[in-house]
Amino acid sequence: MARLALLVWFPLAIGAQVTSNLLSNEIKSMNKTEGMQRNVNASLTNAFIDLNEISDFKTTPAPVLNNTKTETRTPQEQDKTSEDKAKSSGDAGATLPDLTCPPLGLKSLRVKDSQLSASSSERVGLGPHRGRLNIQSGLEDGDQYDGAWCASVKDKNQWLQVDALRPTLFTAVILQGRNSIWSYNWVESYKVQISNDSETWTPCMNGSVEAVFKGNNDLETPVLGRLPVPMVGQFLRINPQSWYTNGSVCLRAEVLGCPLPGPYWREAEVTTDRLDFRHHNYKEMRKLMKEVHDQCPDITRIYTIGKSYTGLKLYVMEISDNPGKHELGEPEFRYVAGMHGNEVVGRELVLNLMQYMCREYKKNNERIVRLVKLTRIHLLPSMNPDGYEIAYEKGSELAGWAEGRYSYEYIDMNHNFADLNNIMWDEKELAVDKSKVSNHYIPLPEYYTWENATVAPETRAVISWMQAIPFVLSANLHGGELVVTYPYDCTRDWVPKENTPTPDNDFFRWLATVYASSNRAMADPDRRICHYEDFQTHHNNIINGADWHTLPGSMNDFSYLHTNCFEVTVELSCDKFPHQSELPEEWENNKESLLVYMEQVHRGIKGLVRDRETKTGISDAVIKVRDLDHDVRSAASGDFWRLLNPGEYVVTAWAEGYLPATRKCQVGLEARPTLCSFVLAKTPQQRALEARTKGRKTAKDLQLRLRDEQVRKLRATTKLLNQRRMRQQMSSQPIRAQRKR
Repeated sequence: MARLALLVWFPLAIGAQVTSNLLSNEIKSMNKTEGMQRNVNASLTNAFIDLNEISDFKTTPAPVLNNTKTETRTPQEQDKTSEDKAKSSGDAGATLPDLTCPPLGLKSLRVKDSQLSASSSERVGLGPHRGRLNIQSGLEDGDQYDGAWCASVKDKNQWLQVDALRPTLFTAVILQGRNSIWSYNWVESYKVQISNDSETWTPCMNGSVEAVFKGNNDLETPVLGRLPVPMVGQFLRINPQSWYTNGSVCLRAEVLGCPLPGPYWREAEVTTDRLDFRHHNYKEMRKLMKEVHDQCPDITRIYTIGKSYTGLKLYVMEISDNPGKHELGEPEFRYVAGMHGNEVVGRELVLNLMQYMCREYKKNNERIVRLVKLTRIHLLPSMNPDGYEIAYEKGSELAGWAEGRYSYEYIDMNHNFADLNNIMWDEKELAVDKSKVSNHYIPLPEYYTWENATVAPETRAVISWMQAIPFVLSANLHGGELVVTYPYDCTRDWVPKENTPTPDNDFFRWLATVYASSNRAMADPDRRICHYEDFQTHHNNIINGADWHTLPGSMNDFSYLHTNCFEVTVELSCDKFPHQSELPEEWENNKESLLVYMEQVHRGIKGLVRDRETKTGISDAVIKVRDLDHDVRSAASGDFWRLLNPGEYVVTAWAEGYLPATRKCQVGLEARPTLCSFVLAKTPQQRALEARTKGRKTAKDLQLRLRDEQVRKLRATTKLLNQRRMRQQMSSQPIRAQRKR
């Protein structure tokens, strides 16, 4: 990435005379002829020769970059290329493709619709504003939000034009086919022209002939075409020359270019926070987490919850005034990022959040100090490190829409958790007394614990983590849209989409609104829709997950039905894998949202359930709120938290072997919990039982025993699978060594 920074500001790096000549030639050429433009490009070539001596930069001699096929590797070989490779790498950006200059921002929407134009368009929904890399269409072709720019005429005179708004050094074009499940359209070859005034155009040359760039041979794979010699101009045109035989002239694109500095073009500072704004591979992520811990050892702890399929550890950063310990009455909070490996904004935001909280705590920032002292915070930056490494190797512009999304076993962890919704709904359908059907702590189904169950090791690790810590609130950070979704994610009766609220729908809507309304990008009334759904106008940037699309087995629903934890999903940005130059803006968009959402863990009621005689805490006591058909349970120490909106509630606490106790609890408007504790007396039957058994502990209720048993089975099969995988990796090491020789 050092090369990138040097190139963007290359006039400052080379001699002052070269800079002066280059910029003066560029300014004078704004309304000059084609011959003058070529003289400018010749000057640029000489400038790059000088720059090579400083930065070891080399222009690409060929006009195109062919697709490179992903090599098929065994799990053991992938293991070597992930953790072992990460450990041996000395440069975080060494595996990223050297794209020289950053993208203009067609993919990220930084380039406005008004900056895009075309020779013709098949219809409004296939206009130039849709010619953006990775833009997605809806399920049906023919609406106003289709998946590419398509010309209305099939000839070689068609073009898509980009206005960079300022003199820019263009270095490359990335092309992609039309996103559609019904039609096949892509451009197979194209030419590039540059202009300073959109009237006089200079073709990109490869020596003495006009360069023809190789395009696509499928719908989704991005193909990079480097200009043989970088060219300066304000406008760039992509001129298709051939296309899929049975298709139309359709494409999605990104343009790479370095904006030239000038007296009228000054970049405003996006953020004042001096954080590590870059993409971090596995090694660099570990290094950054260690640096944060070294800077704030008194409030941080790094631990692992398991390993990925290839053996990469799932690291968690804990932030608390007493790290490593659950404090009585202190709620547990978590952020989970990187469930889809190619949705990287969440990963970088979580890493930024670690740095920010450490630094601000040391500065005695009252808000951060209060969060740290009153909350135990857990940050998992990468739930799918295998997928991330795959996307990282491709780079932000070449990873496409789905490269690295899935686990190494090609499992989508977004619906890899047990589907407890339908288990609960089916039981309620069959039950005579529906109030007897459990609405919380629902056990895992038997099939889910089998050794051959399709459950990713990463999913197993997170489930075990949920069991170990009494989480109260969580958010699952994704990318590719700008919206916050809340449970349920799964519809009843398997309909494609339908509003399916939980008993806590009002509070979930509050949680989603808190994040969305404080997010700068989501709250911008003038923002463009990301792909084809207008969440801002129709949903105020929040939506019930099942009302968007049904998703059985989501982590949100599982957290709600299997544990005490409330969880929402945050779609953080339109671009799943933005260029690292855009990370400071992503941080500013989300910083306040990340903090204010964490503070919501202190809403509602909290308390302690104790034994009247011994005064000790009672674990697994059931906390029922009248008129809310969802219960929570107390933690091992007897403390509990129940998230609630402001109002008066009738709350009952009950435990096996104890008489229930009921009281009223008032929740205020302030973001602090109302204390609502209970003291329970044992039933006469329990007293008699203890007298006969000489004080033997009270047995857990049936549902809790079944839940614990299923979790033990899952952990046992997970251990067997991990041991088997380890043996396979060890047995394959001699083979890998032999291949190297």
